[in-house]
Amino acid sequence: MIGRSKLGGTDFDFYPLRELASSGVEDPTALPMTVKVLLEGLLRLVDRGVTEESNVASLARWPAAPPPGSELPFLPARVLMQDFTGVPAVVDLAAMRSAMQRAGKDAGRVDPLVPVDLVIDHSVQVDSFGFRDSYTRNIEKEIERNRERYALLRWAQQAFHNFSLVPPGMGICHQVNLEHLAKVVQVRDDVDGRKIAIPDTLMGTDSHTTMVNGLGVLGWGTGGIEAEAAILGQPAYLPPPIVVGVRFTGALPAGSTATDLVLTLTEMLRKHGVVDKFVEFCGDGLSSLSVPDRATLSNMCPEYGATSALFPVDHQTLRYLEVTGRDREQIELVERYTKEQGLFRVDGAPTPKFSELLELDLSKVESSVAGPKRPQDRVPLPDVWKSFSTVFTAGPKPEPDAISRLTEEGGPVNGRATVAVHARHEAKLEDGCVVIAAITSCTNTSNPSVMVAAGLLARKAVELGLTVNPYVKTSLAPGSRVVRQLGPARKPRDRGRRDQRRPERGRGALRQPQLRGAHPPAGQGQLPRVASAGRRLRAGRHGAQEPGHRTGC
Repeated sequence: MIGRSKLGGTDFDFYPLRELASSGVEDPTALPMTVKVLLEGLLRLVDRGVTEESNVASLARWPAAPPPGSELPFLPARVLMQDFTGVPAVVDLAAMRSAMQRAGKDAGRVDPLVPVDLVIDHSVQVDSFGFRDSYTRNIEKEIERNRERYALLRWAQQAFHNFSLVPPGMGICHQVNLEHLAKVVQVRDDVDGRKIAIPDTLMGTDSHTTMVNGLGVLGWGTGGIEAEAAILGQPAYLPPPIVVGVRFTGALPAGSTATDLVLTLTEMLRKHGVVDKFVEFCGDGLSSLSVPDRATLSNMCPEYGATSALFPVDHQTLRYLEVTGRDREQIELVERYTKEQGLFRVDGAPTPKFSELLELDLSKVESSVAGPKRPQDRVPLPDVWKSFSTVFTAGPKPEPDAISRLTEEGGPVNGRATVAVHARHEAKLEDGCVVIAAITSCTNTSNPSVMVAAGLLARKAVELGLTVNPYVKTSLAPGSRVVRQLGPARKPRDRGRRDQRRPERGRGALRQPQLRGAHPPAGQGQLPRVASAGRRLRAGRHGAQEPGHRTGC
């Protein structure tokens, strides 16, 4: 079996896949990138004595069926959590430390063996909207509601090694992962003190963890128990992978966005059936898709049911790493390592051998709208009015008792409306009225071109005289603070529904929220900032209003 080699031009070791053929194992050149990444991880686990060498040969012969008794362990390079799922994991680790202490043992031995990144992004609620300081009000309310949970997470940041915490208000965990946390190639210290370059892989406790697949990082969402097992160094055991290839040709036509493409792709993959399968993209059409566009497609992975949706590393990946401020040394390592391992895609390269292969011509993607009921459904733009009128048809008249209850709550009667609660008398609610207008999905808020398009559409609506009714709850939750750098800051109109007695904060007033009432240790009055949360996470610090972050995804 192959051992480690020196990665040329670096001080790092690595496990060269190309030496499998010379060692009497199958040549991995034609394998999908997904299988190559799994194969590299298997080599490392063999070297650590976790699994047998025969399993490497079985996977290298993919897609041939493995012999009976074969296994495919997978241990990610790191684990990504958000606060909802991360708190139970931290509680479990704390409980294990308490048990160790009660047994008279060293509690410090309970520590993550795999690095953990926890991003606080799921706790915010949109209580205030339509005011210049809505972000500040909502963040303060969030801290008030969650101070006990945040105090626990702050303790974990200080108590555990290999545990980093991204404070509230920094953005959606998947966008923070894409812009900052993901390295594409990680470097780890081995037991003998040598540093080893490995592919960046992860498990995440959120279904949309697959968004980082757009950067060439293999990972997927998993349950809390599986994630905790990985944190403690226990691999997950996978079934033989089924990899569905999607070959892109051409380029998106003018006017079509990544959202149009992801709706088309989702429709195609749901029809084909990719549940519990790995999806991987290939073809020269990839060169026309930026990493934000790719991340949009990978983010929608749970909607078409695949385990992951991996884009290979190529020049678009390197460009994204550069524009998001990664170190030049890291970018050079990514290029050197992926080319050496056969993980770097170039135009004209042979198509890998997949279990199944689909084709999609990007030039035929048309403008579409999601819905009318499910986000994965697609309606071509010319058919939107027909779809809307079909959904909102006159239904059966309600029972008298139901009418009475609905009237008391401000609901419509016989198709006409009563006055909405807390609204001006001229504001009427009827069937089909929009009452919540929110841009929160990480599928959209991660993509600069889509966000710019939303802004242009809103500006045009204002120019045409369209206004927002006071009963409509509006919110915008950008994926990260970088999003607000896409255009000039504009102050939202105050709609006069509430008084203005509350003073507004100055620019950048709430960078790092105070944990009031959390009884922090001395000198620790704030939620600790992640040591490496540099300028990319703090971008967007200037302007009259900070962006919010998502209420869920």
